[in-house]
Formats: sequence, structure tokens, C-alpha cells
Amino acid sequence: QVQLVESGGGLVQAGGSLRLSCAASGRTFSNFNMAWFRQAPGKEREFVAGIKWSGGSTYYADSVKGRFTISRDNAKNTVYLQMNTLKPEDTAVYYCASPSRVLGVVAITPENYNYWGQGTQVTVSS
Repeated sequence: QVQLVESGGGLVQAGGSLRLSCAASGRTFSNFNMAWFRQAPGKEREFVAGIKWSGGSTYYADSVKGRFTISRDNAKNTVYLQMNTLKPEDTAVYYCASPSRVLGVVAITPENYNYWGQGTQVTVSS
């Protein structure tokens, strides 16, 4: 059974940093792309960042490009999201996700992902 467990969320002032982690178990982690999504109250879940199975390619939403960095450690079955220069509009529940199939590209829409973590709250105060 595939499990994804996020950690690292919290309350931070604008301009601050946080690092989220997502620990995966239940299958060969290094075979699958990983992504981070977020959902703010009253809004749809949106793509934040994604990384291919090898770690060689990364993708970002325009709203976080240059501030957030996604990475993975396949030896630790963990994907990370380093978030710098945080803004109040980054406030949301952050989810890590992975598809059930090996994909050649990193999908940016939630319906392409079958496995989700429970989410971790990130709150940025102004």
C-alpha cells in the first residue's frame, strides 16, 4: 500500500522560509514522478512543483518560480519542497502526490495523480 506522509509545515512571517518533506513507502519510490500541490480555502487544488523520477527535471508554477525548489532523495524515499521568500498568498494546505503509473512527463493537473498525502498547513503572516 502506497503511503505519502508530509511534514514541515507551520506558521512563518512573510519573507521567511520553510522546507516541506514527503516520505513515501509501499513501492519503488525511484520509479515515479513526484509533485507538490496546494489548496487554499475556497480555491481549487493547484500544481506547485514537480520532479521526474530521476530528479533530472523539475517544473514549477509561475507563481513560485525562483522562490521554491523541489528535490528528491531516492535513497531516503523522500521528496522535498524548499520554500523561500514566502508570501501571504502562499498560505494553503500543501500536498505531495504521485501517479500510479510510470509517466514520461510530470503532469500538472490533480486528476493525473492517484496517491496523496494527508497535507500539511503552511501559513504566512504579513
